[in-house]
Amino acid sequence: MPKIYKPIKTDILIEKLVPGGSALGTISNPSSPEHGKKVFLWNALPEETVTLFQPTKKKSSYLEGIALEIKNPSKYRVSPKDPCYLSTSPWQILSFSQELTQKELLVKESLTQAHVPLNSNLSIAPIKTDQTEWNYRNKMEYALYWDKEKEKISLAFHARGSHNKIPITSSSIERPEILEQAQKTINCLNELHEPAYKYQSLLLRSNQKGIVSGGLLENHQPHPTFQNLSDSLLDTNYSYSPNGFFQINLPVYELALKEIENHLTTEKVLDLYSGVGTIGLSVAAEKRLTLVETNDDAFRELENNCHSKSSLYKSLNPVHAKSEEALSFISPDQTVILDPPRSGCDKKLLEKLLEEKPNTIIYLSCNPATQARDVSILTSKNDYKITTISPYNFFPKTPHIENLIVLKCI
Repeated sequence: MPKIYKPIKTDILIEKLVPGGSALGTISNPSSPEHGKKVFLWNALPEETVTLFQPTKKKSSYLEGIALEIKNPSKYRVSPKDPCYLSTSPWQILSFSQELTQKELLVKESLTQAHVPLNSNLSIAPIKTDQTEWNYRNKMEYALYWDKEKEKISLAFHARGSHNKIPITSSSIERPEILEQAQKTINCLNELHEPAYKYQSLLLRSNQKGIVSGGLLENHQPHPTFQNLSDSLLDTNYSYSPNGFFQINLPVYELALKEIENHLTTEKVLDLYSGVGTIGLSVAAEKRLTLVETNDDAFRELENNCHSKSSLYKSLNPVHAKSEEALSFISPDQTVILDPPRSGCDKKLLEKLLEEKPNTIIYLSCNPATQARDVSILTSKNDYKITTISPYNFFPKTPHIENLIVLKCI
């Protein structure tokens, strides 16, 4: 069971927001045993002074927690829209324009920390957005909360820094159709007097037309098969499972796809970590395209999506394998597209890229820190130079950043 700590009263001047999204400061209280320790806080912004915070984790050299009282609030602080904002979208306290600025700074900090060489001719492009702040998520997974007094189930999220559930009646980051269907499902469960402990969560997804699919995930049971959804990206149609691999914010994803398309300079294209194929099939289906995916469910969807295009484009090659085990497909005369998980690329893959030196590497990442680590390796021997750094705001009101880096073989 997680340890519960008493709130700490002290003065902490917040220095900056750090990769991951929390705010960094130092405890300043000579009479406290925590004096001088670094602390990572949610609900705090740069240049604010936190006077009371709730610790959620204590380590020998640092603490984590949530700011409870603040003096000298930032000029960029705004009132959050949702009571549950710390669980779902902790940057609701930050103005939208400053959110964009901070995300650009975090991309730069990640590159600097990884010692990625940047020259005077290369700058980070302004973060791209469709200006939508709310109701952008097309997928949501809710916890279920049991109200003992009312003997009813409520939608819930997990409290940040704990396993406790917070019941909710509103949320502003998902598409309205999703929340509406979620409430209908909960009402149905309560009419049937169902217990909350039976269920792991409620997973729902909506396509761009507002059609919702998904449902309840039961504890200790295989996930059910839900009705597939379909969507279009750059005039390419895709079928996908609600609980499978597909992007959360399609309008901003399309902005990234258009940028990727601009950097395809070869007839051969290799799309690694391809998921259901949304990058390769959207921008390079007419080329000699190989797509590599290891997840069984995602690969089945990838094959279906390739098959739907096979009458138009003959040179589509879906490969069921781990990207780091499909190294024989890498060659110098191609463009390689990378879209790995948060952990980044496998070392064997990076070594093979440096050995074969493909013409262009296009690297889209949901984690700028691991991306910077990988790019540092690719540029360490001066085999590649960075030509483009372009962040995207896929997840407004959260610290999550999607970043695109393009490298050219020298």
